[in-house]
Amino acid sequence: MTVPMIELDQLTKTFVQKDGTRSNAVDAVSLTVPRGEICVFLGPSGCGKTTTLKMINRLIEPTSGTVRIDGEDTSGIDGVALRRKIGYVIQQIGLFPNMTIEENIMVVPRLLGWDKGRSRERARELMSMVQLDPDRMLGRYPRELSGGQQQRIGVIRALAADAPVLLMDEPFGAVDPINRESIQNEFFQMQRQLNKTVIMVSHDIDEAIKLGDKVAVFRRGKLVQFDHPDALLAHPADDFVQAFVGHDNTLKRLLLVRAGDAATMPPNATPDTTLAQAFGVMDDADVRHLPVVDGSGKAVGYVSRRDARAGMSRGDAVCADALRPFAATAAFDEHLRIVLSRMYQHNTSWLPVVDADGAYLGEVTQESIADYLSSGRSRGAKLAMSA
Repeated sequence: MTVPMIELDQLTKTFVQKDGTRSNAVDAVSLTVPRGEICVFLGPSGCGKTTTLKMINRLIEPTSGTVRIDGEDTSGIDGVALRRKIGYVIQQIGLFPNMTIEENIMVVPRLLGWDKGRSRERARELMSMVQLDPDRMLGRYPRELSGGQQQRIGVIRALAADAPVLLMDEPFGAVDPINRESIQNEFFQMQRQLNKTVIMVSHDIDEAIKLGDKVAVFRRGKLVQFDHPDALLAHPADDFVQAFVGHDNTLKRLLLVRAGDAATMPPNATPDTTLAQAFGVMDDADVRHLPVVDGSGKAVGYVSRRDARAGMSRGDAVCADALRPFAATAAFDEHLRIVLSRMYQHNTSWLPVVDADGAYLGEVTQESIADYLSSGRSRGAKLAMSA
């Protein structure tokens, strides 16, 4: 069995109030995060998500329970040594104002004994990943950078020592909306390249479903739902989760469900299918078009019901004679928001779904999208079955 990179087992933090009463800020939280995945801790202020995050690198000591990283119980590791192995990003970036950008990025690698050449190479590599020119930026000081640029530096500083685990506490919360989306996209691509295991605290449902492989929803110190983002939106555990994800949760799912998930396989024809046969297939299936697929499985166009009827009087007429090009296609891994936008752009109610080689995988329609979203199915359930 694969060992998860991060495992929390009955993790609890109890605080004693001035009057002597005890309260659980975090109450018996258990979850696992596989290697290379992003888990987002989501919930309102004071729900326990940041306290849970800080117990992972022991900025806050747990009252009880266990944190394991790559199978190792961290209670036996010195806290300072543990934190040097874990990247950490906070909303208040905390760049050292008297250090250059390069010196800021290399704080932890220097503590770990990296040589200057290796450190400089790592800084340049990470700068390029967040669209910052190392030749222009590495010698500057934080005050010479914009807020968005400083936030990017804060993220890559946490990655500089190449730690396998990255903890992020509302890392993009102080950035303006335009920069936030750009930094989120850059971070997502960078994480996929570097394959870090990430836990991120957020109060923003849109950020959580955009970035998270899993989302953990907290309320009053308890973990109330831990799910794939699409499963979370499709099946909120209770009224609290429903209210938190928003009552437009079905529309939010358009960003998560892929064209291939909502595709169906309708009847189709080959280029040498006669138009009479094609019309008969469309008549039986009560459809207005018939995709045409060649011998290699590639979609080459379609025949309309009207064209088939008009040409079927010639007994030798085949689909190749009445072939129309597709107005557009959908890639199997494109999300439904893009697919619907393309449908409206081209004033069509359907699109053929193709893979990277152009092979025909079926079609997605406005009806198939509605059926999928209302069916109770979710990508989370599908991924769990295939795991």
